[in-house]
Amino acid sequence: MLVHMQHHVFIIGSRGLPAKYGGFETFVENLVTRRQREDVVYHVACLDDGSYTQADERGHFSFQGVDCFVVNPARWLGPARVIAYDMMALDHALAMVRRENILKPVFCILGNTIGPLVGGITKRVHDVNGRLFVNPDGLEFKRSKWPKPVRAYLKYAEKCMAKHADVIVSDNEGIQEYMERTYPEVKASQKSIFIAYGTDTAASTLTAGDQKVRSWYAQHDVKEEEYYLIVGRFVPENNYETMIREFMASKTKRDLVIITNYEGNAFFEQLRTATHFDEDPRVKFVGTVYDRDLLTYIRENAFAYLHGHSVGGTNPGLLEALSYTDLNLVLDVAFNHSVARDACMYWKIPHMDDASQTAESSPALADAIEQADELTRVERQTYGAQAKYIIARDYTWEKIVGQYEEIFTYER
Repeated sequence: MLVHMQHHVFIIGSRGLPAKYGGFETFVENLVTRRQREDVVYHVACLDDGSYTQADERGHFSFQGVDCFVVNPARWLGPARVIAYDMMALDHALAMVRRENILKPVFCILGNTIGPLVGGITKRVHDVNGRLFVNPDGLEFKRSKWPKPVRAYLKYAEKCMAKHADVIVSDNEGIQEYMERTYPEVKASQKSIFIAYGTDTAASTLTAGDQKVRSWYAQHDVKEEEYYLIVGRFVPENNYETMIREFMASKTKRDLVIITNYEGNAFFEQLRTATHFDEDPRVKFVGTVYDRDLLTYIRENAFAYLHGHSVGGTNPGLLEALSYTDLNLVLDVAFNHSVARDACMYWKIPHMDDASQTAESSPALADAIEQADELTRVERQTYGAQAKYIIARDYTWEKIVGQYEEIFTYER
């Protein structure tokens, strides 16, 4: 009988399973739980947060049939704890490969955190006849939340990853193009691969008459199809200030519903001082919505969605907006263009230092909102149909998981 070799994949760099934080964690959970090939075996590093009480004496536990191992770097390390976490996870994975005589393992590192150390890591991976895959995420060194020394470190880390990794997997064509342009050796060695991020496409099971729907809309004094919507992490590079200012400058009579974790965030008070949004009854911060079905219903019944992310790759929030909201008003930068194509309206930020903006054609957001207000339902649904076509063609988890399994099992 023919016995197929198992392909062991060690995933390092997410906070672990089950997904609690979004981003990489959601990607990992979908990748490993939607497995299509029986010969792919996943091992996922999990950062100890005190909740993994089910782990055995070796620190391992099973999540939906996936092998997970808990790593606990010292908390006194502060910001360096993230680097220690990735290095300890690699040490654990390499020891497991040797102990269990695993053939041709794949190590998939998410993010650039351990970039300066990657030369030595690659040698250790090659010593066990393994391959090193890196997903560089978005352009982390541009994020305003990081102080300048950290940004400089992240830029250098990115350069090291590009030089030493066996395969660079970008989840956005704009990121892939940036990596190949910035680091010619990535393109020359043909180690650059594009595999998109995935998203769910299942519609909400809720109806307008359901109690939880009516309760949420009544609590926040909003009506279906009478609000613009923002959902996303509450950080400056997502351009909340610009979107709020522009919305307030528009003449729309609709509300602006903002679903985000603003409570206790100093950025909230900064925004209030800068924009005086509290003086405009249309602007409504409503906190977070953890009920997935309810959030999908809220997306489906928005008049339009506003997307202001200016840094990063394929943002999961944009994919969800394209899946569920007919009309999307999207910041005109290359990363967003490579996803949304012609299925949305674009807007610009005047004087923004980003050559990817097509300043000649895109209006400011206030003007885009007023243009959107004039669209008929059929015109909005036409945008929605095109958006759903793009999602179904390029961004289903089934497609993404299949592509990852193909590169993980490629025989050298």
